[in-house]
Amino acid sequence: MAKSAPATKADKLNSLYKECGLIKEDVFQHQHYTILTRSGIEKVQAHYGIQVRYKALKLEPKYAVIKAVATMDEATVETYGSAVPENCKNSYFAETAEKRALSRAVLKLTGLYQHGFFGEEESEQLTAEAKATAALPHRPKSKPPPNNSAKP
Repeated sequence: MAKSAPATKADKLNSLYKECGLIKEDVFQHQHYTILTRSGIEKVQAHYGIQVRYKALKLEPKYAVIKAVATMDEATVETYGSAVPENCKNSYFAETAEKRALSRAVLKLTGLYQHGFFGEEESEQLTAEAKATAALPHRPKSKPPPNNSAKP
C-alpha cells in the first residue's frame, strides 16, 4: 500500500526533519514560505540520492547562468540558476547561480515547491525577510476588543 502524502505544510516539514535529519538551522520560517538553507537542501539531496550535473551556459563578470540536470530514481529535471547584480549581493555570480540551480532541482524533484518550500539561494530577499522576522522579539497576540454591544 502506498504511503499517504502529508496533509499540511507543517506535516511535510515534520516528515523532512525526521527523514532527512534536518535541524532548526536548516530552515527559516517566513510568513508565506518555508525556506531551506544550503545545508537543508544538501541534506534533502543526500537523503533522496539526487544526482546533479551542471553546465555553465553564461559566465560573465556580472552575469552567470548555470543549467542543472538532476535525477532521482527514474525522474529527471532540467532547471537553471542565474545571478546578476540586481538579485545577488555578492560578487560570486557563478557560484550563486550554481547554488540556485541545485536548490531548484532538489525542490522540483522532491515536490517541495508544491508545499511552499523555497531554497535560500533562490531569493535573497525572502531569506533576508525571514532572518529579520526571526530576529524580532515575539510579542504576545493581542486579544480582540470586547464586544460591548449588549443585546436587550
